[in-house]
Amino acid sequence: QVQLVESGGGSVQAGGSLRLSCVASGYTYTMGWFRQARGKGREGVAAIGNAGTTRYADSVKCRFTVSRDNTKNTLYLQMNSLKPEDTAMYYCAAETSLRGSRSWSFLWTSTYNTWGQGTQVTVSS
Repeated sequence: QVQLVESGGGSVQAGGSLRLSCVASGYTYTMGWFRQARGKGREGVAAIGNAGTTRYADSVKCRFTVSRDNTKNTLYLQMNSLKPEDTAMYYCAAETSLRGSRSWSFLWTSTYNTWGQGTQVTVSS
């Protein structure tokens, strides 16, 4: 079973930057980043297909960049111009099996069957 390990979270001031990484222990298809703020549901932030197609939540477009290095089984999230509202636990997610004919979307939690343990991002004003 594939495991995901995130790193790179921390505390920054508004306007700062952080880079999250997620290392997978095996092959993955689509991968994504999700976040969950205290008291709120988990939301999709950014995702990338195996061939490099990307999707972003409107709230992070032009500030966050998702990328992957398939040779290293690693997913990245470069976060710039961070805002206090970006404060959340950030989770890496991956598809590790073919989805078949089921409905899916890059930023749906149901698309993914494997999740990391999360890394905290805190942005102070």
